[in-house]
Amino acid sequence: MVGVIRMSQGNEERNLNARKVFVDGREGTTGLRIFERLSDREDIKLVNISPENRKDPQSRLECMREADVSVLCLPDAASREIVAAADAEGGDFRIIDASTAFRVASGWVYGLPELGSGRREALAGAGRVSVPGCHATGFVLIAGVLIKRGVVAEDYPFCCHSVTGYSGGGKKMIEDYRSRELKAPRQYGLAQTHKHLPEMRAVSGAAAPIAFNPIVADFYSGMLVTVPLHGGLMRQKAGPAELYEIFARYFEGQPLVRAVPPGGESEDGYLAADALAGRDSLELLFFGDEARPVVAARYDNLGKGASGAAIQCMNIMLGLSETRGLKL
Repeated sequence: MVGVIRMSQGNEERNLNARKVFVDGREGTTGLRIFERLSDREDIKLVNISPENRKDPQSRLECMREADVSVLCLPDAASREIVAAADAEGGDFRIIDASTAFRVASGWVYGLPELGSGRREALAGAGRVSVPGCHATGFVLIAGVLIKRGVVAEDYPFCCHSVTGYSGGGKKMIEDYRSRELKAPRQYGLAQTHKHLPEMRAVSGAAAPIAFNPIVADFYSGMLVTVPLHGGLMRQKAGPAELYEIFARYFEGQPLVRAVPPGGESEDGYLAADALAGRDSLELLFFGDEARPVVAARYDNLGKGASGAAIQCMNIMLGLSETRGLKL
């Protein structure tokens, strides 16, 4: 096979029955974490491409043909290009894409199994899966449940504040924060055209435009997505305790998502966005009062917001334990 690095005989024997996975774009933050998490797993055999061929389309397609599942950790344009090449070639390519390119595309399964409605079963048989955006993950889990359970109407005017670590911006932003004196939190997406907004509306079921305020801060990884509510605009009167009960029932039995009872969420009256850094789970928090309840999702933007979500989807697609290789 051109451009593919073979594993040693010892590793071949150990991985005789392992499932083959190709990570395309493992040099980036998301791809690197996925590659590292999978490297120690005996049930996974990584299909590796030689450095000189990692941008060669034919060498990458060869790796994708060999793999049971390929995980694309590429810019949007590069993902579209290699998927188009795979589609043109035909064959049974199973692809997980971590970019924004296919999150609202027809024929792709949105990789958030906790949403219910047969999504986990759809993932198990899917040939094309899109990994949710980091900001979108928290918002969709919150707004989607509020709408599905009738707490708010579909046309509720949602507002969402999201604080993220700088690793979410990729290599350039990481270099900026490490080389420059960037300390103050910085709001961005100021024109309300953030690339996660289409999936936030489409997947949650929100009919009205979302007022979205993403903020990047001076810490490496972690995320806090907050959705404040106005009691006078809600269909159901629900304070923090009632909202906790609704979400706890909805996500009961979900291994990666849990609702935290009100009062157990803060540290001396503060919420730290990086409290779950390095982990792949997500917690839902409830505070405020009945007139102004607030629901927040806290997780790692590189965990449940990216790499962890991709591995969770991969496990489901390969018929493996959903949480295998994840840090909970």
